[in-house]
Amino acid sequence: MIICKSPAELDLMREAGRIVAETHRLLQKAVQPDITTKELDQIAEGYIRSQGAIPSFKGYNGFPGSICASVNDELVHGIPGPRKLLNGDIISIDIGAQYKGYHGDSAWTYGVGTISDTAKKLLEVTEQCLYKGLEEAKPDARLYTISHAIQKYVENEGFSIVREYVGHGIGSKLHEEPQIPNYGLPERGPRLKPGMVLAIEPMVNVGERYVKTLKDNWTVVTVDGTLCAHFEHTIAITQDGYEIFTKA
Repeated sequence: MIICKSPAELDLMREAGRIVAETHRLLQKAVQPDITTKELDQIAEGYIRSQGAIPSFKGYNGFPGSICASVNDELVHGIPGPRKLLNGDIISIDIGAQYKGYHGDSAWTYGVGTISDTAKKLLEVTEQCLYKGLEEAKPDARLYTISHAIQKYVENEGFSIVREYVGHGIGSKLHEEPQIPNYGLPERGPRLKPGMVLAIEPMVNVGERYVKTLKDNWTVVTVDGTLCAHFEHTIAITQDGYEIFTKA
């Protein structure tokens, strides 16, 4: 069942989204060569808690970090630790915050110092495909029309869409119905209604779409070792379109 949120719930989710967006703004400035992913995690947790919120990911199914920090060929669920970022790396940072019982969730991929042309294009395409999907987010539209728009844009640019991981509904739980794939046929799936809150999150590989999970049982990497990126916004469906809750 897809839960439509009340105006009061939407207000709480706007605040959770603001906290997530401000945390991203802090980390974007902090992403520099030689900083560790653990230091980024500490900055994020400190700010989230300073705003009266709780990191959504910390302890979620046993995850040890407050953020997911995934570098280069790591797609999602990277565990923060002693790894230092190097000039030319890219890092996908996924942040969640729970404010008064409601969650916000957003991921962004950042370049570290000077990055390659391939990495630049990957980041541009992944960010743009998110907004191509959002263009289809409106009342009475079919959910998988968003999915189709994302897939079409990415594949036309010569990259591939990961299929094993999807977006999701969000609210008092971090993951709610519906699941939102980043591929599929248009004009399929449930109809969107005002009050639905969705986390749309394309995940894109430079090479083939296949991924695997490392022995830590968390970190997901590309099978062929190529770069990958992850962008995500939490949005609400409104009477005439959508509202981004996690816009920095």
